[in-house]
Amino acid sequence: MSRRRSLTVALAVPVALAAAASLAACSGGGDSDRLTVYSGRTKNLVGPLLEQFSEETGIGIDVRYGDSADLALLVDTEGDRSPADVFLSQSPGATGYLDGEGRLLPLTDEVLDLVDPAFRAADGEWVGISGRARTLVYNTEMVEEGELPDSVLDLVDPRYEGLVALAPTNGSFQDFVTGMRDVLGDDETLAWLEGMRDNGARTYANNTAIVEAVGRGEVAMGLVNHYYNERAKAEDPDVASENHFFEGDDIGNLVLVTAVAVLDTADDRDAAERLVEFLLSEQAQEFFAGETFEYPLAAGVEPAVDLPPLEQIGSPALDLSDLGGGLLRTKELIEQSGLERA
Repeated sequence: MSRRRSLTVALAVPVALAAAASLAACSGGGDSDRLTVYSGRTKNLVGPLLEQFSEETGIGIDVRYGDSADLALLVDTEGDRSPADVFLSQSPGATGYLDGEGRLLPLTDEVLDLVDPAFRAADGEWVGISGRARTLVYNTEMVEEGELPDSVLDLVDPRYEGLVALAPTNGSFQDFVTGMRDVLGDDETLAWLEGMRDNGARTYANNTAIVEAVGRGEVAMGLVNHYYNERAKAEDPDVASENHFFEGDDIGNLVLVTAVAVLDTADDRDAAERLVEFLLSEQAQEFFAGETFEYPLAAGVEPAVDLPPLEQIGSPALDLSDLGGGLLRTKELIEQSGLERA
């Protein structure tokens, strides 16, 4: 069975749900010029930016919001009939999948050069607009800093038994596991997943649930994206949680990006790329920094909170596009490990 067919079968139900989602229209000044965006980022995170682009350019925008992987599969299922012009993904995995299926158009060098090569596709068909580092959030009243592990691989050690939270069904965790497979191979990755299961890892639905559980002392630590704890601390500066980054180029520090691409079904390629450029502009990058506490990836904009510079975070060197092609196998390994049933 081909990778495309296998992935489609594995996620048939989510695709059906995504297909049923309604299009939410953003107001725009133009009647003839419109773009359709499939967005894996939620309306509250990117809606204001899309509305601003529409107001400034007169290009109307229709948005279909949903899970990034579901939307990628929907684009693939729709084929040449897809109304989508631009694909905005929460993580590079879904965009990499569409890239591998030949559904993306190359971006211009002027756009690509706005972002470091580490955070864009090697073939120039997608670009990152904001970054999220994987990290270990921990409760400062339950764990001393000196007790924290040097590597995410150390979390299978008996001294962390029952102390760690994971979100096995979450897309960013699955991208992290796919990255681990790229660095360590399937056998070592499965051994780590099974080790976490045997060590009593506690499972939650998503990053937010983990950060909340750590903050209230329900669990001592958990693997999340960095900005979830930054949001929690912005809401409550007294919350007893901090982020811990691992030593060296540890896979636990993997930096994931929000990726944007122009689809091969785009009716107006120039207008679609104009939106991509806008998302890399100073005003958009400042929005990501200030509203989402993510790392801006262009325009020389600095993070809005006191985060370690990206260059100081030892994210392993790997092609983020590869995360898309390994999604099905990653899901299989997580299921095989038994973590989802923990």
